Amino acid sequence: MKNTENSKGGISRRRFLGTTAAAAAITMVPVSFACKSKPAAVAEPVASDKPNSVFGGVTIGAITYSWRSMPGGVENIIKYCKEAGVSAIELMSNDLEDYLGAPKNPRAGMFGGPRPAGPAPAGAPQGAPVQGGQRPAGAPAGGPQPGGQRPAGAPGGAPAGGFQRPQLTPEQEAAIAKYNQELKDWRLSLPMEKVEAARKLFNDAGIDVHIVKFSPSRWSDEEIDYAFKAAKAMGAKGVCEEIGEEAVKKLAPFAEKHGMYAIFHNHMQFATEGFSYDPFLAVSPAVMMNFDAGHFFGSTGIHPNTIIEKYHDRIFSIHIKDKTGPNTDPANTNQVWGQGEMPLADVLLLIKKNKWAIPCDIELEYEIKPWSDAVKEVKTCVQYARNILM
Repeated sequence: MKNTENSKGGISRRRFLGTTAAAAAITMVPVSFACKSKPAAVAEPVASDKPNSVFGGVTIGAITYSWRSMPGGVENIIKYCKEAGVSAIELMSNDLEDYLGAPKNPRAGMFGGPRPAGPAPAGAPQGAPVQGGQRPAGAPAGGPQPGGQRPAGAPGGAPAGGFQRPQLTPEQEAAIAKYNQELKDWRLSLPMEKVEAARKLFNDAGIDVHIVKFSPSRWSDEEIDYAFKAAKAMGAKGVCEEIGEEAVKKLAPFAEKHGMYAIFHNHMQFATEGFSYDPFLAVSPAVMMNFDAGHFFGSTGIHPNTIIEKYHDRIFSIHIKDKTGPNTDPANTNQVWGQGEMPLADVLLLIKKNKWAIPCDIELEYEIKPWSDAVKEVKTCVQYARNILM
């Protein structure tokens, strides 16, 4: 279990959430089998209808952004989890809302066409984002982040990575305004029973949804309320957003209202002099962090365990990936696991040693070769983590 006391002021998370904090620990029986020296050599586990990615007491999950190059939708996400052996996820809200029947986003057609909900087109390259995925077709890899949010603190309000959105015509702007209103109306009229039915699909498949990434801080208050209601109906413990002062202050009261967490994801902010979690965490005990250890290491070169050890009781989950450090050529670059410099083993073994209930979610961001696909690569990452922990 995580420590329940907040070292930055003695605020008790247990007092805040009561018995719900205990539910954050995912209790599954670890798979047990021989572990080889390299992930590729690890024997396959015995086939099962339900995946189990808890190894040595550490939950290895995935953010479903990892499958942005694949057809979307709840049914496909469940299929990918089973194939990759993932039993816990941070769910991107677009997959959930598309399944529930949300209005179609006209931006997809403007920036490359909709991400398909069915099978991938024959011959479509598996390594590149499908049209209408999380970033517009042709956008650089450093472009829009999961959930369409630019990293908080990006200079001048420009999207990260230098990507500039195309100038919209008046007709396109009108279409987007119409869509935004239709989407708001749809969200506010959506019966939570439909969300609970989606949750049952995941539950029946043995998959825990611990976070839903709505990134709702710029929504209306009514829609933010909907986001927390929907996340709770999915069985999640919180709603995720990109970190920023305005976002934290906006979402914290809603998290408190619903007895949930507002969870904030970092990109390269730690490379900015003076950046700290402390002012964000001081806003409310309902504020937690989705610590991206890869982005932290890639941008600073500092061992991620320095942050994890200090803030483990306020870290809800960790994004894990392999990257080069800031002084390597190429610098701060995503790598196939085991080929970068990110101390993945140290991070996972620290969580295991201290028995901290912090899910470690794979975020697949390196280039996928034409002979592979995102599901196969996530499966390899799961095996790599299992090899470390078992």
